[in-house]
Amino acid sequence: MACRISELVIDCADPARLAAFWGEVLGYVELGREDGSIEIGPPDAGFGGPQPTLILSPSSDPRAGKLPLHIDVNPTDRDQDAELERLLALGARPADIGQTGTESWHALVDPEGNEFCLLRTRLQPL
Repeated sequence: MACRISELVIDCADPARLAAFWGEVLGYVELGREDGSIEIGPPDAGFGGPQPTLILSPSSDPRAGKLPLHIDVNPTDRDQDAELERLLALGARPADIGQTGTESWHALVDPEGNEFCLLRTRLQPL
């Protein structure tokens, strides 16, 4: 028997703003709301599907910046440069984490300053 990740919880100041951002980034939809938290996930699978859902949970003390765990995303329907343009238009910002400029990935922050990376490899959509 083994476990798998079913959901990731992100503490944030503005769950609606981050739900909208990450929903656009990942193609997720709102699955539900409870106690100020918003859960988003794949439109066809929802909770328990092959991809984990995200729960954006309100916090009066969210931690922004370098987290012990961060999210990596890969483009599915365009190349990395086009996806970077899309993410920046959604509100992501470049992050300086000491890159040399030769990396195959882009370090970014979401609208609340949480770091994530855009990787180069194009994945097949699920």
